[in-house]
Amino acid sequence: MVYELIEREKANYAVTRMCVWCNVSRSGFYDWVKAPTSATALHRFWLAVQVKKVFEASQGRYGHRRIHEGLVRRGVPAGLELVRRIMNDLGLVACQPRPWRITTVPGEGSGPVDLVKRDFTALAPGVRFVGDITYIHTWEGWLYLSTVIDLCTKEVVGWAMADHMRTSLVCDSLTMAASHREFGDGAVFHTDRGCQYTSAELATSTRQPNSRPI
Repeated sequence: MVYELIEREKANYAVTRMCVWCNVSRSGFYDWVKAPTSATALHRFWLAVQVKKVFEASQGRYGHRRIHEGLVRRGVPAGLELVRRIMNDLGLVACQPRPWRITTVPGEGSGPVDLVKRDFTALAPGVRFVGDITYIHTWEGWLYLSTVIDLCTKEVVGWAMADHMRTSLVCDSLTMAASHREFGDGAVFHTDRGCQYTSAELATSTRQPNSRPI
């Protein structure tokens, strides 16, 4: 029982110090730990089974803290650090669902138009482009990324980041694309029908004298 207590608490206290407190030898403790049929080995195996049951019941979503809480509710004694080590040994990694953000808001009166006819290939650079807005969760909040990709080379020729999804974000990514790639006559920019891409602001910006229309 003394050795089991030391084993359970070794994540919190030094083994040497606990052996002194309990008046047992340090070598005796390690001999007991290494014994193939030691109570610790049997207890750890049993505990690993309990940890796996709670993990599977959570459908793989629980980390070691919530696994520990689940064991406590089941009346299973186990230290938090021991649960973490057992999960590492078993290769159990919690899978947290990513938060969902809506980034496509249809523009008013925007009907479906597919100029590429679902053909996402291009024979030459600067002929067909695709674009989209995605979101990235950071410690400081949501960050939005607008990209422009050349379908011929698969290069990201333009991009812009901001803490908003306003049309100016898309305009900035197109401005960068225009500085990196020569747009051919009749070039097509294929996107979803989000309000940023169907806005009058974007249409106006691509018709400015110093811009290349797409």
